[in-house]
Amino acid sequence: MGQITLKDIAQALNLSPSTVSRAMKNHPAISEDTKKLVQKYAEQHKYKPNTLAMQLRTNRNNTIGVIVPEIVHYFFSTVLSGIQEEAESEGYKLLFCHSQEDYEREVKSVETLIDARVCGILASQSKETQQYHHFQEIVDNNIRLVFFDRICTGINTDKVVVDDYAGAFNAVEYLISTGCSRIAFLGSHPSMPIANNRRMGYEDALRKHKLPILKEMNRVCDTPELAREVIPEMLQLNPHPDAFFCVNDEVAAYCMQISKSAGFKIPEEISVCGFTNSYITDVTDPTLTTVDQHGFEMGKVAARLLINRIEGKETKPGIVSRLIKTDLVIKGSTRK
Repeated sequence: MGQITLKDIAQALNLSPSTVSRAMKNHPAISEDTKKLVQKYAEQHKYKPNTLAMQLRTNRNNTIGVIVPEIVHYFFSTVLSGIQEEAESEGYKLLFCHSQEDYEREVKSVETLIDARVCGILASQSKETQQYHHFQEIVDNNIRLVFFDRICTGINTDKVVVDDYAGAFNAVEYLISTGCSRIAFLGSHPSMPIANNRRMGYEDALRKHKLPILKEMNRVCDTPELAREVIPEMLQLNPHPDAFFCVNDEVAAYCMQISKSAGFKIPEEISVCGFTNSYITDVTDPTLTTVDQHGFEMGKVAARLLINRIEGKETKPGIVSRLIKTDLVIKGSTRK
């Protein structure tokens, strides 16, 4: 048998390659027993680190990997434009991977980028992701990692996020100021920090103005499919919502259409507010009030942070967190 690799050791001991790699480096997160087990096995089987691979790994090329959950989504396409402008102006090439909101695809994307020996990765996680070992693998391979928008709280690394809480709080407070008092929240999966931050902003605005937080007014509804199912149910409530605050512009547009088809006037009887500020907001009737989350700026800031880490210009230990402010853009779908 030829040289054994870390993967061979991992397979033999039924451990993940990243655990074996960390055990070999005496990483404090690995138990003493595991370290002894791995190191003894490595010694017995005459394991030698692959110096060529390590050199290649340390002399990485100038390619940055990007993992996005959605490309058709207006927000992510603007983030990608920002990343592209910043990276290319600094002489970096980009390798895009599209997880399509699928955990398995996301894991494969990470493997692809590690194998391609990229010098850094920008990632936004899929809705399905509940385990983070693949992201840990990036860090264990000494590849710089920056999360943007949908961050993974289980991994200690730099991140760039939208101020979702303030964006939601300000939008809901504005709806209350125009006389709305039964405001529904169409949110996203509670497993994602952005979904929780927007929900908390929504709830805190209601609390501040002494309005009740009602379970039936808060639903997961972040796709057109769910919109067609959830919104008609909510319009049946008695009394019905007099405003909808939606997790994205697409759901908000469907919300307006479904409400109008059911005979409600927008915004006289029902106000609708979206989140993103995509082109949809100008083509709905009436035009759609929304929260601008500045995707292009987020892309530029995330790419800049990653490049500064790669080039050693950002030397702050621990996590660097950048917050992108939001703006409420008031259009025709909310009462004045």
